[in-house]
Parts: sequence; structure tokens; C-alpha cells
Amino acid sequence: MHPQVRWVLRCQLMVTLAAGLIAGMTLGFNAALSALLGGGIAMASAFAYAWRALRSSGQAGSDARKAFQGQVAGEGYKFAVTLLLFTVVFKSYAQLAALPLFLAYTATVVVYWMALLRQQ
Repeated sequence: MHPQVRWVLRCQLMVTLAAGLIAGMTLGFNAALSALLGGGIAMASAFAYAWRALRSSGQAGSDARKAFQGQVAGEGYKFAVTLLLFTVVFKSYAQLAALPLFLAYTATVVVYWMALLRQQ
């Protein structure tokens, strides 16, 4: 796995755990679990994107069109995984606390976007 991807996932994990801890301390167990699920959804979608978009084409020095197609496919995977996981969580967790779920998801996605500013 690419070092940048590992860094992003590690930072996302830290944010997810912090959100779960804060939600648990202030709002209780269901809020903590909801926050962990929200962060987990963001992490899973980031992993799906990286897995698809950064998958090698089998050729050294692949052209720009293939790189672009990989990025587009990665975004499609990311969207599909996000939609699927939100659907599963909302259908299967009756005690879901929506605010912690969405706040943790948003905070974890912000880490993903902040990675674009990180210099290697």
C-alpha cells in the first residue's frame, strides 16, 4: 500500500477513535458506536478509492488516460461503498445517533481532503 494511503488511513483512524471517545463520554454508548460507524464508513470509502484508483494497470508508465480512468473508477467505488455502508447502518442499527455518526463521518472525510495539502 502506498505510504500516503497508509498515512491517511492512520490519521482517519485517530480521528474516528477520538470522535468515538468524545461522543461516548458526552452522549453515551450508542453515540460512541454511531461515531465509530461514521468514521468507519469514511475510512472504508477512502480505502475503496485508493484500492481502485491506485491499482496498477500492469504497464510501466501508463498513460494519462488510464490514470484518469482509474481516478474516476476510484471515485465510483468510493461513492458506492459510502452509499452501501450508510444504508446498512441505517437499516440495521435501531439505536443509531445520527448527529455523532455524521459529525464523525465529516471529520474523517476532512482528514482525507487535508491529505492533499500534505507535502511528501
